Amino acid sequence: MTARIYKPAKNAMQSGKARSREWQLEFEPEQPRAIEPLMGWTASGDMKQQLTLRFHTREDAVAYCEREGIPYQVIEPKDPVRRIAAYSDNFAFRRGEPWSH
Repeated sequence: MTARIYKPAKNAMQSGKARSREWQLEFEPEQPRAIEPLMGWTASGDMKQQLTLRFHTREDAVAYCEREGIPYQVIEPKDPVRRIAAYSDNFAFRRGEPWSH
């Protein structure tokens, strides 16, 4: 029952950063998923896989795992690569490919 502590990435479908500033704790699956023979759905008897805990800081999440005796793995977030571009760069002479059709 290993837990993962990570900071979720920003939602690609929206420009906001809601729920991306908090740290999440999720448990690794203990049992593999199986296909249910009657309906064909994917089933699992692992109830901890449905549990997600949110913390304000990484230290809070680590302290929770140590207090409860849960082995954990911390995944550090990667900083986004910012590409600075201006609208006028579309019309620059140094542009590698032509802008117009």
